[in-house]
Amino acid sequence: MARGIEGNEVSTPRPSTKKKSGPSSQSEKNQKSILGFFQKKSDAGSSPAPRSSPPEPTPTRKTSVSSSKKLLVGRNSAAVLTPAPSSDFPQPSSPIYSESEGKQNKENDVADVAKSSPSRKGKKTVSYAESDDEEDDIFQPISANARKGRATKRRRVSMEDSDDEFGFDAATQEAMLEDDIDDFIVPDDSDEDAIVPRKRKRQPSSQSRKKSSPLDSRAPSVGEEDEDVDMPTVSTAQQWTYDPDNLEPLQPRPTASAAKKPATDKKGKQKAHSTEPSQRYPWLANILDLDRNPPDHPDYDPRTLYIPPMAWREFSPFEKQYWEIKQKFWDTIVFFKKGKFYELYENDATIGHQLFDLKLTDRVNMRMVGVPEASLDQWANQFVAKGFKIARVDQMESALAKEMRERDGKHIGKPQKEDKIIKRELAAVLTAGTLVDGGMLQDDMSTFCVAVKETERDDAPCFGIAFVDTATAQFHLCEWVDDVDMTKFETFVAQTRPGELLLEKSCISAKALRILKNNTSPTTIWNYLKPAKEFWAADVTCREIDASDYFVSPDQDNVEAWPAVLREAREKELAMSAFGALLQYLRTLKIERELVTLGNFSWYDPIRKATSLVLDGQSLINLEIFANSFDGSADGTLFSMLNRCITPFGKRMLRQWVCHPLADATKINARLDAVDSLNADTTVMEQFTSSLGKLPDLERLISRVHAGRCKAQDFLKVLEGFEQIDYTMNLLSSFGVGDGVIGQLISSMPDLSGCLNKWKSAFDREKCKKDGILVPEPGVEEDFDNSQEKIDGCLADLEKLLKKARRDLDSNAIVFRDNGKEIYQLEVPLKVKGIPKNWDQMSATAKVRRYYSPELRKLVRSLQEAQETHGQIVREVAGRFYARFDEDYATWLAAIKIIAQLDCLISLAKASASLGEPSCRPIFVNDKRTVIAIEELRHPCMLTSVTDFIPNDIKLGGDEASIDLLTGANAAGKSTILRMTCIAVILAQIGCYLPALSARLTPIDRIMSRLGANDNIFAAQSTFFVELAETQKILSEATPRSLVILDELGRGTSSYDGVAVAQAVLHDIATRVGCVGFFATHYRSLAREFEAHPEIAAKRMRIQVDDENHNITFLYKLEDGVAEGSFGMHCAAMCGIPQKVVQNAERAAKEWEHTSRLGERMEVERGSNRAYVPLGLQSDVAWTLRGEVEGSVLEILRRAIEGL
Repeated sequence: MARGIEGNEVSTPRPSTKKKSGPSSQSEKNQKSILGFFQKKSDAGSSPAPRSSPPEPTPTRKTSVSSSKKLLVGRNSAAVLTPAPSSDFPQPSSPIYSESEGKQNKENDVADVAKSSPSRKGKKTVSYAESDDEEDDIFQPISANARKGRATKRRRVSMEDSDDEFGFDAATQEAMLEDDIDDFIVPDDSDEDAIVPRKRKRQPSSQSRKKSSPLDSRAPSVGEEDEDVDMPTVSTAQQWTYDPDNLEPLQPRPTASAAKKPATDKKGKQKAHSTEPSQRYPWLANILDLDRNPPDHPDYDPRTLYIPPMAWREFSPFEKQYWEIKQKFWDTIVFFKKGKFYELYENDATIGHQLFDLKLTDRVNMRMVGVPEASLDQWANQFVAKGFKIARVDQMESALAKEMRERDGKHIGKPQKEDKIIKRELAAVLTAGTLVDGGMLQDDMSTFCVAVKETERDDAPCFGIAFVDTATAQFHLCEWVDDVDMTKFETFVAQTRPGELLLEKSCISAKALRILKNNTSPTTIWNYLKPAKEFWAADVTCREIDASDYFVSPDQDNVEAWPAVLREAREKELAMSAFGALLQYLRTLKIERELVTLGNFSWYDPIRKATSLVLDGQSLINLEIFANSFDGSADGTLFSMLNRCITPFGKRMLRQWVCHPLADATKINARLDAVDSLNADTTVMEQFTSSLGKLPDLERLISRVHAGRCKAQDFLKVLEGFEQIDYTMNLLSSFGVGDGVIGQLISSMPDLSGCLNKWKSAFDREKCKKDGILVPEPGVEEDFDNSQEKIDGCLADLEKLLKKARRDLDSNAIVFRDNGKEIYQLEVPLKVKGIPKNWDQMSATAKVRRYYSPELRKLVRSLQEAQETHGQIVREVAGRFYARFDEDYATWLAAIKIIAQLDCLISLAKASASLGEPSCRPIFVNDKRTVIAIEELRHPCMLTSVTDFIPNDIKLGGDEASIDLLTGANAAGKSTILRMTCIAVILAQIGCYLPALSARLTPIDRIMSRLGANDNIFAAQSTFFVELAETQKILSEATPRSLVILDELGRGTSSYDGVAVAQAVLHDIATRVGCVGFFATHYRSLAREFEAHPEIAAKRMRIQVDDENHNITFLYKLEDGVAEGSFGMHCAAMCGIPQKVVQNAERAAKEWEHTSRLGERMEVERGSNRAYVPLGLQSDVAWTLRGEVEGSVLEILRRAIEGL
């Protein structure tokens, strides 16, 4: 027997083969078996056999009228037959049909689900709701006889809250049952019970339950149980079994139901999960977008779906509700809220089943899978990790609120079909680049959604860019004219590493696309927006901002209320257009208002030439600042070495410090002073770390508070976090940290105590932690107090009623008992007599019975409605609290920024202290000539992985030559010297100590690098082409204050061309540019060519060579001189190349090597007492005679001639 939501009792008569009935029922049993036998035959043959069976009156007709008088039945209840005892699994109940409509409610029809669940208690069969998402009436009575022997914790069930249909494991089910045991179902699919039995009256309670129940002519036979159970496929892998004795395909047992088509519903249709969506919806067979473009059309929009008008007429209200949303988010996984579950339908269900093996079943005419509401974040994260977009559709009301709405007549006119289902709306769309909830964010670093607008002006690429970190609601705008190589754009992409891109369709150049593809991760989401319609023009953007009232001025034009950056951007067409695309996209995700209204806008300059050391995109990659070249992770990078921050917002700020090291010696020294003071007295550092070590991500959380989408516990964490900050800063100020950077930061901390005082007694914090709701203290929120009084009044009336019942029945053992959603039932012991006749029995156990009296029923209904109203008020109160807190947003954000800066300084101090010995504070000078002089330098990023790193002296500029021409054997350590020097300069200008004996340098304005060899096959660029393109950028943008490193330039072409290019480039950077740096090469002739150049010094990596065994010992020490050779043949021998091949190669190299013959010619000229004038010097003399050389170049030329 199963009890329905409406209180209808539906019989599921089942014979038993293991327990015999009493003699009095033997004839009835025989009759049942014969009728069941013919019933089986008729089903198999699809003939109306039951109609022609012996016209003997059914046992149902024989039920005595007098026995029915013993049962008090509500107006919507139906009598039930007591099922015969059986040791088999319980037969599922028949579907309940609506009395008003005479048909099942399609929204809640779940098909093809297992009839029993091993995780449930045996013998428990339950049905699902018929009319709405949750039960409409929970106060229907039931006889005591029907409840005997049932578990005392029997709960009423709701289709809306069903979870059993998804086949979760025992742990999940247990967790859900502990939370709300009434939220599960075992839905019924029995084809045999398609016809609803007529209402039947119960057997008298005195009748023995061990006797067989009277059966009608449709009762199945003993062997028919297996036919009615249509078990669905739990996993695709379980469809196959192997029988070594029978190689034929496995055939099902020939039963009556086997003659039918598998997986069919009660009308004979195939069930949805066993057919493709395109078979049920013809318009899915030939997909079109909303503009009716097919997928192969150039303007096809994969985000939308066209549904023909005729199809809408055939949809049920629930289907219509679903497809209205899904057609606009066709490429998005839509999670549809149903009770305590989120469900996926049709194609989304297929994806969930295939990727994660979610249980596939049906709802109405659609295939479906579902996940519990509590685990939505977990499942959404898994879909997002696979690259999907996620749409969340939430219920806007509960079933009780829906009933109250209908009762109060809030709908206009006659209620439509759509009014009969619970209202649902699109709540949010989640993508990897726009996540806002802390539970879904994977790390503490920013993830940016970037809109790019590109055009051309005077044959130069121009960019307007708007991007946002949705977790903190921080918007950035920028616009610039770039060079031909798009250096600034490449730098921006390398710095931000976008998680999601918004590009104007057909308006982005191939070169920009290549840069984006080369500098973004494979998981980056690419969105192509339609020009004008989705990628708004600047004027449209301005109108939309104004019309949407994001910023409202009480007494002036709304434009005056815009953030200053946004007002300035109105004059920048490209930046404003990019922001328009970003705004439109965020609007489709339902998050634009909560982000924009914060007004958190700033300008962004990827290359801040005036204030910072410029690290372009190529240098960030070559020097492995944020990601290593081995596996792309942060291991071994400069950022991982520096990052000792304890707060998430501190880590994000430190990344910006690393992207933009300081270029002003005064500011650098101020940071270094702070590092010195922190390491000299660790009290501040220890106090800060211990007090704020567990601080939550306040920068993200205050953004959520502004949006009103913050959990009560998180709101309490925010308040407690700021209280901890206020306490810590007061403590630090007592230490007297002086007038340095730390002192300035502490003194500039806003007064948090004034803002926090009003929250100390605003709500019950213990209740917030325990129950997750904001309960204001009495007198704070009047409507809350009134609502609470109403609930308290209901509870007091219930207590009075209980005492009255105890007096009337003379028993103090009478208590209130909750049974699922049937709350406050009067539980009366069996021994108590004199129960009023107008009391409805709701449930029973072996010792007690539970009742609802008419008065109690009204009181419980009043209490539930009061609680529903109170729940709405609780949400409104929380919204008011959040809005009140958000009034001080500027104060909260300023405090966070100060804590972040302190965190970064302490991180630099910790990193400086971890360098080991020797370590030193870099000394910055403002000499006229650029200088980098570092003694005994070790690679900062290898200190933990290499214990015996060999230090080297770096001397560039000043009294030494500006360029070191570095030669040496393969694998001798040349590239390590180059990278180590650049990392040391960056580290020093961020404000950190160096792992060296001493360091003296002038602030560097830019680091430019050309390392390694790689081609760009997709852009039709060879290795040599890429080398020259990077070199051209160096020659055009380097300054005398720049640090340049070039590694093996010219190796991508022939030796002749390679030497020529290398020689010309080296001469230009040493003579014309005047920068400092390294030029690493295997062309030894360059050393002879420039041995007299005053700005070029020959250096080499020391080695020991064993010519006899072709073996090399690398000493990794930098010294003066020219390497004797590259010793490529020795490396070849060490790698296992055959000895004969190595010898032949050695002989050929001596005879044909261009550099060897060039060296011979130079030696001949020296031997004949003639001066060898390098080609570069000859060129400079020629340009000087034309009068086109002056300044520093002329001075270098004079010194070079003296050297001759």
